[in-house]
Amino acid sequence: MKNIGILTGGGDCPGLNATIRAVAKKGIVDYDYKMYGILEGWRGLIDGMIKELDMDSVSGILHRGGTIIGTSRTNPFGKDNKGDPEKILENIKKLDLHAIVSIGGDDTQGVALKLFKMGVNVVGIPKTIDNDLSGTDFTFGFDTAVNIATEAIDRLHTTAESHNRVMVVEVMGRHAGWIATFAGIAGGADLILIPEKPIDMEEVYDVLRKRHERGKNYSIVVVAEGIKIPQENEKGDGFVLQTEKRDDFGHIMLGGVGAVLAKLIERGTGFEARCTVLGHTQRGGTPTAFDRILGTRFGIAAIELVYRGIFGKIVVLRGNEIIPKDLKDVIGQNKTVDDYWYDIAKVFFG
Repeated sequence: MKNIGILTGGGDCPGLNATIRAVAKKGIVDYDYKMYGILEGWRGLIDGMIKELDMDSVSGILHRGGTIIGTSRTNPFGKDNKGDPEKILENIKKLDLHAIVSIGGDDTQGVALKLFKMGVNVVGIPKTIDNDLSGTDFTFGFDTAVNIATEAIDRLHTTAESHNRVMVVEVMGRHAGWIATFAGIAGGADLILIPEKPIDMEEVYDVLRKRHERGKNYSIVVVAEGIKIPQENEKGDGFVLQTEKRDDFGHIMLGGVGAVLAKLIERGTGFEARCTVLGHTQRGGTPTAFDRILGTRFGIAAIELVYRGIFGKIVVLRGNEIIPKDLKDVIGQNKTVDDYWYDIAKVFFG
């Protein structure tokens, strides 16, 4: 009987438990594996924190948000984590783990690739709520986030119209504006601002003024947290930060650009503006049917690769198929919103 470890790294998102459930049940039922959850991401392998995942422990978790095995942004290869890769190798040997199924985004899979090169049997499953991981059409969690953001936009339409206000809706999206674009299209936003497109505030003001000129005295502006407004940042890089503190992978904590944008809109147009930040509500709660199914399909495909002895791969969605790709071909490349999607959104600006 082989021991297989499962871990979830990075930020949580809806669909993680559906994926864990699929990997574990398929491994136990079809391959007679003993399945273990590695607690709190890569930190669990550094500190040797695992728990067995039997049929009972993964029962009833399909619809639950979050992750039953915890997560973290631990980077074993970070500059302050000397010796951690060696600890991971020691614990893998001590725990007699045949393979690791790593569920996470670019950072998590980047660690997986490095460990694979050190001889660890690894298969990746793509997870990023921003949908910005290269190589896959969609990642689970994204659809849920879009649905949550769309519902919020729907609700904000009525209050914006009642008070003749501009409502700025800030959603997640560090490097890519997939959530903003999809939710904006679905929610009937009047303007969508994303990191892929340079921001010209005069153009923003012009769109809103023209709406007012034709009798539309309210507007909905959807903005991704990672847009840049250089004139509003002392460093000139344009990012609006919650804090200067960085995580183990060197990422700054974004947030607050919606409030900055609302103030600029009031100053530039004279229209009353308010900001709503959806924040972690996009991450939490019950996953959509699409995300439950996608996570399940990813999980089944990943454990099948383990059974076949195929490692150093990540399972991805291409069209309607789940296929394996080399981890090395996916890591370090952000999948950004292309002109096709943004051109669709622009039809409805103003």
